[in-house]
Amino acid sequence: MLKGIDPILSPDLLHVLRSMGHGHEIAIVDANYPCDEDAHIIRLDGVLGTRILEAVLSVMPLESRDSQAACRMIVDGNAETELPIFGEFRDIVTRHSDRSLPLAPITPDEFKQRAKSGFAIVLSGDRRLYGNILLKKGVVAPPAD
Repeated sequence: MLKGIDPILSPDLLHVLRSMGHGHEIAIVDANYPCDEDAHIIRLDGVLGTRILEAVLSVMPLESRDSQAACRMIVDGNAETELPIFGEFRDIVTRHSDRSLPLAPITPDEFKQRAKSGFAIVLSGDRRLYGNILLKKGVVAPPAD
């Protein structure tokens, strides 16, 4: 255990988050997500996606100049459809952002392509449908003088 580090952040996940550069993407996905064997997959079975998101954003900054720094899947072809998990994701993103960031809706195909080509996929144990979020890493600004 480490002081100040959420215990959900496993050694593998911490290594990934630290290794990511500005603009790299990481996906947190639900238990039903079809993970490709080509992707870098980190399994956190039994842990809700919202809990993983909270832990990840406790150490990783989001890109502040991109309206798609946090994305979720469009449900049944309708970008306006809201599921309860989207509100939970949005609340967590808002708490950890230095500005208001939307949860950008993208098609399932685009989500899957970006997740596959991203830095890593964190597979949760969450069984809520569409419990998937894609995050773009930002920068840690130098301290103000």
